Amino acid sequence: MTNKIIIQTQDAPAAIGTYSQAVKVDKTVYCSGQIGLDPVKMELVEGIEAQVRRVFDNLKAVTTAAGGSMNDIVKLNVFVIDLANFALVSEIMAEYFTEPYPARAAVGVASLPKGALVEADAVMELE
Repeated sequence: MTNKIIIQTQDAPAAIGTYSQAVKVDKTVYCSGQIGLDPVKMELVEGIEAQVRRVFDNLKAVTTAAGGSMNDIVKLNVFVIDLANFALVSEIMAEYFTEPYPARAAVGVASLPKGALVEADAVMELE
């Protein structure tokens, strides 16, 4: 039997579908994709920079609720609708992570939920 624990926090947007904010299995936490939704208003914040910051703030809230931090993330996937914004994503990411940085993939996509400009999901390994 898998030791599966559902992670939930009010400091990140509530799930808007059939998923959990994160699932912890033993020492690994699988964080669902976060978009730039304000967790209180449940509305997208305006602009690419604000959305990127909100995405990382939401991920930070989920990692904290799971008993870890952003520095426990070992794999990060970032999805953007315009790869021209990826330098900005990297710049803002440096404010949330310290070396050694997680492994990362960057993917350009045609669209994201609710018309978001960026989304990120992560895998975190706790000690």
